[in-house]
Amino acid sequence: MVLLVCVLCRSHGVSVVGGAFVLSRMDTKRIMISLPHHLLEEVDGVVEREQSNRSEFIRQAMKLYLRERKKRHIRETMQKGYMEMANINLNIASEAFQAEEEANYTLGRLVSGV
Repeated sequence: MVLLVCVLCRSHGVSVVGGAFVLSRMDTKRIMISLPHHLLEEVDGVVEREQSNRSEFIRQAMKLYLRERKKRHIRETMQKGYMEMANINLNIASEAFQAEEEANYTLGRLVSGV
């Protein structure tokens, strides 16, 4: 395990000065995380290729994770709602069908004079 110290941006107040990211101290909170060596090596490879840094990589990864998690929650909530509405709609359709059958029967009796 490797301990990695990174800086997380609380507000999106990141500015670029001379090609480097500059974060105000009030906008960030320093944390420590533990990563397996193989994961850190993979992160370092991406960071090197993208000419970035670990902190920026972690910020982006966390934002992406939280955004995807929120989308998944919304999707699951909508699916549950659609399933509940499907049952309600089936009951309404069943009741309407019965009422229509009764109306047709009554109309038939009235037309035939019975």
